Amino acid sequence: MTREDASLPRGPRSRGALVALMAGAALLLAGFLALGTWQVQRLAWKRELIARVEQRLQAAPVPAPGPSDWPTLNREDYEYRRVGVRGTYAHELETLVRASTELGTGYWVLTPLRTERGYWLLVNRGFIPPEMRAREVRGPEPQGEQTVAGLLRLSEPEGSLLQKNAPAEARWYSRDVAAIAAARDLGGVGRTGAVAPYFVDASTAPGAPADAWPRAGLTVVKFSNNHLSYAITWYALAAMVAAAALYLLRCERRLRDAHAPAASALHRGGD
Repeated sequence: MTREDASLPRGPRSRGALVALMAGAALLLAGFLALGTWQVQRLAWKRELIARVEQRLQAAPVPAPGPSDWPTLNREDYEYRRVGVRGTYAHELETLVRASTELGTGYWVLTPLRTERGYWLLVNRGFIPPEMRAREVRGPEPQGEQTVAGLLRLSEPEGSLLQKNAPAEARWYSRDVAAIAAARDLGGVGRTGAVAPYFVDASTAPGAPADAWPRAGLTVVKFSNNHLSYAITWYALAAMVAAAALYLLRCERRLRDAHAPAASALHRGGD
């Protein structure tokens, strides 16, 4: 190609190249629109979830689900429901689970409760700092039959995102009900009774001292809701792809219109 050829304006793309570009733009447009619509659907679901949980948090406690209800437990219908239960704590079987709260890092104290209905229920009695790991430094423990109110939470199996539970080493990073029950032999010899597949985050007991340990009532009920911004982002990308495709088509049409007289003149000159 000579320097003179390089200075000439570019001719229109071939029909095949233009079809390929438009097909690619159509795929991108469809993908971005689908992602935006999915985020709109997620937004509606998240708003409904938040409204449902807020309603549960303000409702009066209901009896904790018993064994007949366990097969139907699910997060959508039961998570964060306020429940109440009576029973006796087995403090000697408590499990400490790593926790990070507004009070700092430390542990959740999960204590088995033998309910008046005969089954076992893990109760998260609250948060303690590392220096409170030993039971004897925390003050008196509730003895005898207790009434416990709190939020129903479903099991957190296996561990955290970065660390797995190590039952044999008594290292717990999530409140895995089944694994903790197995490690404490709940339901075994001498500890007969079914084990609830959920745990309860205990609420602060009425009249409890402000400096009491474990510190209950630290459950964070907060849901991230960025779906609207995600939807806007995907739809904006779809609009950009559509605009770029239209601009390309207009440019190609102008090039074809400009190229047509020159091609016709060249053809006549050849005749």
